[in-house]
Amino acid sequence: MHAPNPHRWLILVVLCLSTLVLVIDNMVLTVAIPPLAADLGADVQDVQWILDSYILVFAALLLTAGSLSDRYGRRRVMIVGLALFGGASLAGAFAADPVQLIAARAVMGLGGALIMPSTLSILITVFDDTERRKAMAAWSAVATLGLVGGPVLGGALIAWFWWGAVFLINVPIAVLAIVAALVLMPESRGPRAKPDPLGAILSAAGMTALVWTLIELPHGLSWPGVAVAAGCLAGFVLWELRTPHPMVPLSLFRERTFSGAGFSLALVQVANGGLLLVLTQFLQYVLGYTPTEAGLAFIPMAIASLTFNTLGSTLGGRVGNRFMVAGGLVVMAAGFGQLAALPVEAGFVRTALALFVLGAGGGLAMPAAIAALMGTIPAGHAGVGSALNSTIQQMGAALGIAVLGSVVSSGFTAGMPAAASPQARRSIADALAGGEPEVAAAARDAFTSAMSSAFTISACGVVAAAVLAALVIRDRPNTPLDEAKPLATLAH
Repeated sequence: MHAPNPHRWLILVVLCLSTLVLVIDNMVLTVAIPPLAADLGADVQDVQWILDSYILVFAALLLTAGSLSDRYGRRRVMIVGLALFGGASLAGAFAADPVQLIAARAVMGLGGALIMPSTLSILITVFDDTERRKAMAAWSAVATLGLVGGPVLGGALIAWFWWGAVFLINVPIAVLAIVAALVLMPESRGPRAKPDPLGAILSAAGMTALVWTLIELPHGLSWPGVAVAAGCLAGFVLWELRTPHPMVPLSLFRERTFSGAGFSLALVQVANGGLLLVLTQFLQYVLGYTPTEAGLAFIPMAIASLTFNTLGSTLGGRVGNRFMVAGGLVVMAAGFGQLAALPVEAGFVRTALALFVLGAGGGLAMPAAIAALMGTIPAGHAGVGSALNSTIQQMGAALGIAVLGSVVSSGFTAGMPAAASPQARRSIADALAGGEPEVAAAARDAFTSAMSSAFTISACGVVAAAVLAALVIRDRPNTPLDEAKPLATLAH
């Protein structure tokens, strides 16, 4: 039995800062796009690449980054990632044209891929089983806080400074996290194994093609993208099963708790994927909120998530992961159901209540699901196991954005009167900008109806995740992680 690290709670602060910088960056960028595009002269295609270059690189390299962290040291890889992320953020803040910003975002994606798996793998090696649930709850709560607070922070930064401030804010956080990691954090790694370059190439190519196909899905299915993704990922699986030194131990999927928790999280992320995208448009275009007011409307969700994260970490050890995940997901489904029932004239209280219920369910379920999943992974593979968890969730979120965005887009167009202009039938923003009261009223009704369909699908997805969790996740008094701790090398 290892003595607990005396700096473990300070280390948790470093890990939370490292995660926060990733989550906030992606969320603040959503409100920075209009002034950014105007200042740099970016067209629609440029904006799409500014958004997508990050996620393409991030998703493509997650598995490789997790494997590297196990092999070469999780602290080392995380520090390299923070340095890349901070440096690229500085470059992005002062980009003079869209190409420079796209390049900076791609490097930020590389940094993010190195940071994300390392944070969770360090957490599960620093904390023992008695404290790991509380640490994961704190980590999850901070990530949720960044998700919800990002748009508010972004609006404030743009109002006070300029669009580059949304990138510049990352720099001091990254520097602080690097210094704290060097001073406080022990190095940890898995057993040395031979590199797997073919596995890395196949996974990167396959994930890039898959993410690109999902991004382009609202514009039509890209069959070349499907073919490349299917071919590379199938080749990756076959190679990993045959090679004596696999980059990713696919045997993890034979563990029913790992598979059950992983795919439950994926279904939840499909539901969550379009939440901010759709609801922020509803708040601004239908209810007439300003961007700042729309961001503030998510505060009840943040409060509920933080509160029930704490409650879940206390109850989880008593009632078990399976009950916490399934019960929390049922509450989340109820929140999505309330969002689906919002009328055109919905007030703040009704919207806030729906978001509070949604946040409460997520606060109960998510830490327990991650604890169940990570608890099945041997410490020697903590980095790549964490990367698998992140990859599964990223794919779910990308699929959710593509599918739910498509549902809202097609539903809105179908709900608009045939007499409306093509521009008004394609976009609620264009419909409201036209200044015709009848068209504007029809647009609000059509968007609300389309949003209801999207959130009904989300509720069904979360119910399916709850059923899967209840049937598959098993609670065990001793996790393989604890049994496998001698596999990990700790260097202070």
